[in-house]
Amino acid sequence: MHQSIAPSISLATHLECSHCNKHYPLNTLQTYAHCCQKPLVAKYDFAQSLRPEDLAGRPATMWRYQEVLPILKDDHIVSLGEGMTPILNLKKLAQSYGLESLKMKDESLNPTGSFKARGLSMAISKAKEFGVKHCVIPTAGNAGGAMSAYCAAAGMQATVIMPKHTPRIFQDECRYFGAELILVDGLIDRCGALATKLEKETGAFNISTLKEPYRLEGKKTMGYELVEQLNWNLPDVILYPTGGGTGLLGIWKAFYEMMDLGWLDSSARLPRMIVVQAQNCAPIVDRLNGVDRSTKAYRESLANGLAVPTAFGEDMIMEVLYESGGTGIAISEEEMVAGVKEMAASEGVLVAPEGAALLKAIPKLKASQHISDTDSVLMINTGSGYKYLENLD
Repeated sequence: MHQSIAPSISLATHLECSHCNKHYPLNTLQTYAHCCQKPLVAKYDFAQSLRPEDLAGRPATMWRYQEVLPILKDDHIVSLGEGMTPILNLKKLAQSYGLESLKMKDESLNPTGSFKARGLSMAISKAKEFGVKHCVIPTAGNAGGAMSAYCAAAGMQATVIMPKHTPRIFQDECRYFGAELILVDGLIDRCGALATKLEKETGAFNISTLKEPYRLEGKKTMGYELVEQLNWNLPDVILYPTGGGTGLLGIWKAFYEMMDLGWLDSSARLPRMIVVQAQNCAPIVDRLNGVDRSTKAYRESLANGLAVPTAFGEDMIMEVLYESGGTGIAISEEEMVAGVKEMAASEGVLVAPEGAALLKAIPKLKASQHISDTDSVLMINTGSGYKYLENLD
């Protein structure tokens, strides 16, 4: 299954346990850190110079940052043009919500309509590098479609495990890309249990969130991009819709890497990272508020990606919130629907319910003084609203 890999321009050196910092090698197929049962994180040698001006003329995709990505041979890259999504200036909504600056990075313009394209492009590229032939993924929706597309492009077999209540469009796209689709009663945690079972039975490589180390590396490119797009400036606040939290963790990782590269001043004040979840399923917010979660029954949400009862990287998410001075807030289903409609009518953008939840979090965050009128606020819309229309009425 393993093959010899020639070196490339990647500065990647090893993987590291996110809890105890134990090193794991890059040249063998890895899942998570078995020493502590925690996620593995890719590390790089930043002693070699890479300058912002080196990016000039490179393709407008996430692969422009190839030195700080873990692919060791260019031939293994599986890309559909993901990354370099626009940052929109939401002037009308800024005025409506009493903010001097409100912007949105619109990840809906990625292949398969969501930010999941970044992580799955990276994960499938790395799996291809190791000769993997069959991948399995538990998904709330968008990740399944993305993995199916990248497996199709890579010539791999794909098995997608998805909650039965997921809107039909998410199911159909997986089938169109040639994936085997398995529907399960319950939320993504049950899908994850079945993925682990199939991994043991079939030998398929399990690309569950943070139980595979390279989806995080794809998601971190959002952090590199937003800093480059904002002319090497940082917003005061980043609002992030959080289920498994890989994107939040990736953006934070990118900021620290850019400090190591000298692209950001080491004394720079990093953004306050704010987790936005669904009231139906808000485990991070509950933990922040000291709620006893042992007796809580989390439910499905219109925002499929937020229906994650247990995040494998929860401790890492909490660390980011504490480090950044951030917080978490939960939004109702009704507020999300209202937010989708308001953003469409006001700014001409049709966002996923996950993205709309961010807008509706702003008044509450202002009331609790976590956001002020003068803060520059950046929202990360993770997916296209078009995929959700059948469930929004």
